[in-house]
Amino acid sequence: MKIKRFIIFAFALAIVALSVGFFSCNRVASVASDSEVARMMGEEVPIGVVVALTGKYAEAYGFSMQRGFELAREDINRLGDVNLTFITVDDQSTPEGAKAAVQHLVDQGVPAIVGLAISTHLKEAAPIAQENQVIAFSSVSSAAGLSGTGDFIFRTSLATNISIPSGVMATQEKIGYQKVATIYDAIDVYARSSNEVLKKVLEANGVEVLIEETFKTGDTDFSQQLTNIMAVEPDALFISALSQEIAQIVGQTAKVGFPDTIRVIAPDLTMDEVRKAGDGAEGTIGFIGWSGMSDAPGNQTFIKNYRAKYGIEPEPWAAQSYVTLYVLANAIKVAQSADSTAIRDALAQTKDLPTILGDFSFNPDGDALYDQIVLVVKDGEFQVFE
Repeated sequence: MKIKRFIIFAFALAIVALSVGFFSCNRVASVASDSEVARMMGEEVPIGVVVALTGKYAEAYGFSMQRGFELAREDINRLGDVNLTFITVDDQSTPEGAKAAVQHLVDQGVPAIVGLAISTHLKEAAPIAQENQVIAFSSVSSAAGLSGTGDFIFRTSLATNISIPSGVMATQEKIGYQKVATIYDAIDVYARSSNEVLKKVLEANGVEVLIEETFKTGDTDFSQQLTNIMAVEPDALFISALSQEIAQIVGQTAKVGFPDTIRVIAPDLTMDEVRKAGDGAEGTIGFIGWSGMSDAPGNQTFIKNYRAKYGIEPEPWAAQSYVTLYVLANAIKVAQSADSTAIRDALAQTKDLPTILGDFSFNPDGDALYDQIVLVVKDGEFQVFE
């Protein structure tokens, strides 16, 4: 497949490096002649996009991711430095669909694939991309260790082993919890990773985990687990789950009579889940990579443009997908090539790139590094957790 992609993309994509904005980079690229740059401006670089357009994850993740990718592509192509086109495949909200989508895009000869929201899906599909030396750049997946699948795997979400320690530090200092409970999806890769990291971090900070409750993806009644948790009287409850189950668990805390003395903390909590949870969401705390309140460079412009194009407020997954494409486009520009290996090398060198998530870097494993935001629900809306 490497030879096939080389034939398809055998051109040098030379672009003059911008000194500011999203395309800033510490690496210095050689500059082609004006005529050569002008010729290459028109070359399209096809990017594979794997998102859920059908099934249970379409509304929660897929549609917002697609909107973020589309808005980013418009902005990037308008600048004229890189000309991106999409080949979009529906993963049908299943691991099998994700694997089939990645294989199809590999066969199409794309140098990079973006999307792949669910950690369970990425775990199954990433080896296909790695084996064929195609970049798999997930904008949402965050289970610890998945970027370690290989050097062609990158992620925009903060991995659980990065986000949870800082979130626990911020919340424990403020709340002072000493004994907690956890509830997690025993099937989902992200939820298991989140719970495992939580236990290690909590115990390292002298916090006792009194009880661990589990459920399975697709469950809708959590009353028994929540009743069991109330019985041991923890100071806080940590929820590790995907969007649908987060909203249901948070909402059902009110129905079973959760006392205010138990603080509910749900990493990756979004406004969509807060609205679906209703009154049960009041006081819930979340760790998230993006917020509309952030003053990161370009963030308010992104929000304004997103509202104008789609008529709704942007979701975190849209923002992270927007950043994913910008980081990828920057790497293509720096590499001056559409060859996947050259792009991979440029991605790995990304450091302190200004984005709407803040200054963005990769660690040696291909996981993103930037400052996360801790939020709390007050009067039905998010506020920064001070």
